[in-house]
Amino acid sequence: MTRSMLLLAHTGRPKTAEAARNAALRLQDAGVEVRLLAEEAEDVGISGELFDDGREAAQGAELVLVFGGDGTILRAAEVARDTGVPLLGVNLGHVGFLAEAELVDLDGTINRVLAGEYEVEQRMTIDVTATHEGRPLWSTWALNEASVEKASRARMLELVLEIDGRPLSRWGCDGVVAATPTGSTAYAFSAGGPVVWPTVEALMVVPISAHALFARPMVIADSSVIAMEVLASGATAMLACDGRRSTELPHGARVEVRRGSVPVPLAKVTRPRTFTDTLVDKFDLVVDGWRGRTSP
Repeated sequence: MTRSMLLLAHTGRPKTAEAARNAALRLQDAGVEVRLLAEEAEDVGISGELFDDGREAAQGAELVLVFGGDGTILRAAEVARDTGVPLLGVNLGHVGFLAEAELVDLDGTINRVLAGEYEVEQRMTIDVTATHEGRPLWSTWALNEASVEKASRARMLELVLEIDGRPLSRWGCDGVVAATPTGSTAYAFSAGGPVVWPTVEALMVVPISAHALFARPMVIADSSVIAMEVLASGATAMLACDGRRSTELPHGARVEVRRGSVPVPLAKVTRPRTFTDTLVDKFDLVVDGWRGRTSP
């Protein structure tokens, strides 16, 4: 049976298009069928099986190879999540926590992919619903986070936070982030939340610039339900998921966040590398004299 892989790239950058092209040629030389989105094919500059619809392109593929930053990988997750096809990201962005490989190791990564030397890790998602006076407003999902934020700078957002149906806090704030462990190194981290290892079964709640004595980030059970209600005494709000999909929230809107029913599979090339290694590399957390040192 012929192996097939979908290639997605942030083609607006020449460096990214070149990396995607080189990888595609390597795969084709090894007999792998390369699928491309029609809108990206010209920039990548190779021939392959072209698709207009991303979900159709991913269906039945072995892997989705993603070239770009975390934003490109989040776009790929939207394309491939319902198909169950794993994503393998090659980082050409800035931090790139979702990416498995760096550009400097592209040849080695492709060699491992061709040899089938990779594992698949299921990343938790969240399901997000918004209602108003009992009527549905919006329903979606996120890999990183859902954030409720004020829609304008003029006023603070006033909201009540509930956990498992019990009111926990009322805040005047710029917003609140509800995140997965994968999203703990994204928006939640920028807002002052903790870094949570992706294998931890938990959810996070991180207030943004809350004007309150108790406004600490919280790590809660993955079985809990987070609810945020927008009060009429403050600003109107926006609900955004993964920074890619958003909707307006009127006063009185209620947003519920719970563990997602469908995870996102991420492929990891087989090698002795942990999330701790990734954390050290991405944030350059090196203490002088300690790199490479092992415990006695």
